[in-house]
Amino acid sequence: MPMLMREERIQLIEFGKKLVDSRLTKGTGGNLSIYDRKNSHIAITPSGIDFFEIRLEDIVILDIDANIIEGDKKPSSELEMHLILYRTRQDINAVIHAHTIYSTVLGCLNLDLPATHYLTAVAGTNVRCAKYATYGTKQLAINACEAMEDRKAVILANHGILTGGRDLQNAFSIAEDIEYCSEIYCKARSIGEPVILSNEEMKIIAEKFKKHGQNKANL
Repeated sequence: MPMLMREERIQLIEFGKKLVDSRLTKGTGGNLSIYDRKNSHIAITPSGIDFFEIRLEDIVILDIDANIIEGDKKPSSELEMHLILYRTRQDINAVIHAHTIYSTVLGCLNLDLPATHYLTAVAGTNVRCAKYATYGTKQLAINACEAMEDRKAVILANHGILTGGRDLQNAFSIAEDIEYCSEIYCKARSIGEPVILSNEEMKIIAEKFKKHGQNKANL
């Protein structure tokens, strides 16, 4: 049977498995989505199904108003976080939420991730920590969106990380790089006081990224 956003469903299943294999999350923790702006269709992973058990037909297709167009599963409980970014950010067409270790450590301390490593520039001059709100609520989506202004990633207080990109590969790469930078920062703080790169330097690096590599281009 034909299905909407078939290629996007394949990508969501593939990258969901990559999140687990890369130790960026575990079990059913986290969710992924892709927005087809031309047709105003969103494909999102279902709620509570192991990433290695999700089938193509389990992916839920919705419109921007959260109306289910295709699928009989419940969409991710964090749907609101995905929708608010697609409604407010023209530069984001894919969103990943994951329960990473080190960025979540920062979230549990309600700390921002400063620019201690130049790779932080994939997301912005730093990564802010959003104010805490109960998971799956509209307030969490609002808090995340506000803290992610002019950024491609946000740390969710006492929760995890949220990233957005021009496509799913880009959003995944940002999540991977920010988790790496979070690990470096946490370990550096255990030894001493990390040196923070200036905003001016981070802007230079962001410009260099536009001409370097495949996944960081056009951030």
